[in-house]
Amino acid sequence: MINRALPYFIEDRTGQYTGSDFDEIYDRVFLRVGRPPPGHAAHYAETTLMVYDTGRRSSSKRYSQPVSREPSVILEFGPNGALGTISFVGSSVSMPMGQYLRKTSMFAGSLSRKFTGSNGEEYRWIHRGVSEHEWSCVDSRNYVVAHYTLKPPEKPAYNTSGNMLTIYEPFTHLAVEILASLTIMRYLAASKY
Repeated sequence: MINRALPYFIEDRTGQYTGSDFDEIYDRVFLRVGRPPPGHAAHYAETTLMVYDTGRRSSSKRYSQPVSREPSVILEFGPNGALGTISFVGSSVSMPMGQYLRKTSMFAGSLSRKFTGSNGEEYRWIHRGVSEHEWSCVDSRNYVVAHYTLKPPEKPAYNTSGNMLTIYEPFTHLAVEILASLTIMRYLAASKY
């Protein structure tokens, strides 16, 4: 019997923010970040990423199997590392990424940003602010809601990538939003925005 109170332990199969499958180790959630499917690519910029709730575990042939669902979130990045637009497909909400994922203060760096979740609560991403976590997401009381860890290159991986997104139980309903906002944060870090 699965303990539903456990955090979501979601393996990031590639560790690349531009495309990866995210499979929860207890089969409770299956997400994917990737480019638009071939038939839809002409409608989007080359820098567009989509976040899917795939509903099924990925396989070793995951890139040859296009997702048959609509994306949950569309991330349309601007040219030269600029932020663009985030669109939540189910609710038809679309806004500039800089408005959705705001700097925590006027003088804060671009890698410290906050967003308001669909539950009305505010969450903040911190880059390397907590020991052993590449990224940490905290709520307004500074409780860790989620964290993302990349496998150190010197450590071996056995039947797993070693890259893990952990989302704590009270916040698992925000899994798609957490992954979408994390993807933007990782884009900013890679672009040195």
